[in-house]
Amino acid sequence: MLDALFSPKSVAVVGASKSPDKVGNRILANLINCGFRGPLVPINPTAKEILGRTCYPSLRDYGQSVDLAVLVVPKPAVMAAVDDCLAAGVQALIVITAGFKETGAEGAQQERELVQRCRARGVRLVGPNCLGLLNTAHQLNASFANIWPARGHISFMSQSGALMSAILDYAALHRLGISSMISLGNKADVDENDLLEALAADPDTNVIVGYLESIMDGDKFIRAAESAASRKPVIIFKSGVTQAGVRAASSHTGSLAGADIAYGAAFRRAGVIRAETFEQMIDYAMAFTMQPLPTGSRVAIVTNAGGPGIMAADAVEQMGLEISPLTEESRAAMRPHLPEAASVANPIDVLGDADPERYEMAIRTALADPTVDAVVVLLTPQAVTRVRETAEAVVRAADRRKPVLASFMGGQDVAAAVEMFMRDGIPHYPSPERAVAALWAMRQYAQWRARPPRVVARFPVNRRRAERIINRQIRMNQLQVGEVAAKEILRAYEFDVPPGFHALTREEAVEAAERIGFPVAMKIVSPDIIHKSDLGGVRLNLDSADAVRDAFDLMMLRIRQRVPEARLDGVYVEKMCPRGREVILGMTRDPQFGPMLMFGLGGIFVEVLKDVTFHIAPITREEARQMLESTRSYALLRGVRGQPRVDVDAIAEGLQRISQLVTDFPEIREMDINPFIVGPVGGVSVAADARFTLQPRS
Repeated sequence: MLDALFSPKSVAVVGASKSPDKVGNRILANLINCGFRGPLVPINPTAKEILGRTCYPSLRDYGQSVDLAVLVVPKPAVMAAVDDCLAAGVQALIVITAGFKETGAEGAQQERELVQRCRARGVRLVGPNCLGLLNTAHQLNASFANIWPARGHISFMSQSGALMSAILDYAALHRLGISSMISLGNKADVDENDLLEALAADPDTNVIVGYLESIMDGDKFIRAAESAASRKPVIIFKSGVTQAGVRAASSHTGSLAGADIAYGAAFRRAGVIRAETFEQMIDYAMAFTMQPLPTGSRVAIVTNAGGPGIMAADAVEQMGLEISPLTEESRAAMRPHLPEAASVANPIDVLGDADPERYEMAIRTALADPTVDAVVVLLTPQAVTRVRETAEAVVRAADRRKPVLASFMGGQDVAAAVEMFMRDGIPHYPSPERAVAALWAMRQYAQWRARPPRVVARFPVNRRRAERIINRQIRMNQLQVGEVAAKEILRAYEFDVPPGFHALTREEAVEAAERIGFPVAMKIVSPDIIHKSDLGGVRLNLDSADAVRDAFDLMMLRIRQRVPEARLDGVYVEKMCPRGREVILGMTRDPQFGPMLMFGLGGIFVEVLKDVTFHIAPITREEARQMLESTRSYALLRGVRGQPRVDVDAIAEGLQRISQLVTDFPEIREMDINPFIVGPVGGVSVAADARFTLQPRS
């Protein structure tokens, strides 16, 4: 637990200063001004008193125990100050001082020494290179931020101290209450995983919000975030989403995956709401802390202007929510109270001359409608609009059983209404689209919370057979596993694979084809050729012995001309696959989060449109289906415009089997089944081609 950080009984400021323009003075002043109730101990070897508090040369000279020490000393003095604090029995440290791993190798080594000293004494450390922390519930401001926020129920953690200052300024302007705020700095000891655990258990925190630039322990993060999200919303704004250089990846899956995709997959797995911008981070936090979660996706829009109503309706449908149809009873109830020109359809247009009573009636009616799960209230200030009174009507009508979000569009004319909304718990947004986006985030989280318990199926497979093949490849240092061995691994995990034989000569190829039965496919076998079709290494529908002989000779000739250095180990002859929809199933192992499964349709959907989706393994059956449904091309699998419906359950099971395989064998770095040919419902789905990339065991 982090009680000594969040709710210390006493605080020392090591490096306190008499100068008002010094950080050591600002932190002590903040602790005094926020009303901290415990002893405050300034440490400065040259001062007797600072800000009315008795000053001590060192913490050991104080002679009493201190829970939390905040270090604001010059970099060369940090280690000695830490030793002094540890000797005095301090339970937690915040090191504000910069100049550690962010400066290079020497600073990184000093930071490691700092952490080792703290951990040897069981002392938790925030920082170094941080702004500090504050906790409004305990009247603790152990930071050098300029603003003390109103008490609320949102807790922020941030790797950027500057962003923490910006959030505080925004919160003060918009009357947004805050519970805790923690600047992580270099995350030498206390990191996001520790804070997720602590804030999930904190009764004063209803919403956890984080700004993160990196996550070092992906497995631990997923566990901590999923545990926290099962209790309260977790919103993360992750920056650094682009890569200056992507590592070499030989498979389609590896080339399509990237750092940002891995974070997105991990967040979905853990139930984290991802904010794409600073604005979204604040927008989502307001909605979650002020309103109940929606129980469905159906939205009613109440507006006094047609244009904003259309904007909101577009946003609702674009984000996958629904415009509520409204019952005839609701429409009938509204008609006597509205002008003839008003609309009782959805959006409910109460017209530009609407008074507060008209708004209140429409909102109450919408909230009482059983087909409505949430209400978005829009207003543009017009000549006769009583903006403030209308805001009061919105507050009265909101019943806290269903979420109500507002967008009073404008500036000066709506300022008083916005202030009232923030004070009375109605989240307000400057545009309809932002209000709907916040509602969408609430709905996504509500659905995640309502998900069935995660049950990862285990299929009966021949694990030992797969292990023998993988061990042989690694022992021979053949880390690129070609089609022949790859399909043997897939057979061990009960994938349907067309019958085939490895042939070293032309006559062996003919013999293999005759044993299988025409027509057959022929593919080059080479540890140096990854994408066979690009080099003419694949021939299909060979329907006679002569066709097989000609294809063998031509394939060998052309490939030797194009890649003369490649080692050629004959060909693989196999039965032609049945017709069906081609999809790609794959996996790439992310350094932080482990195996990421990938699904996409074959052909142009992968190569050009990149219509693929990723999920962290292991996955459940429900998560496998969600992967399919999240692609734009899912409709093609279900059958559209005369196209036959394919066996989506076979694809989902294939993803689950890959999940089991790559979880069983961490030596598999990348793999593709491309294509996986999916037949109609009840038919056969086969792995037509496959390849693996292994990594040596450490």
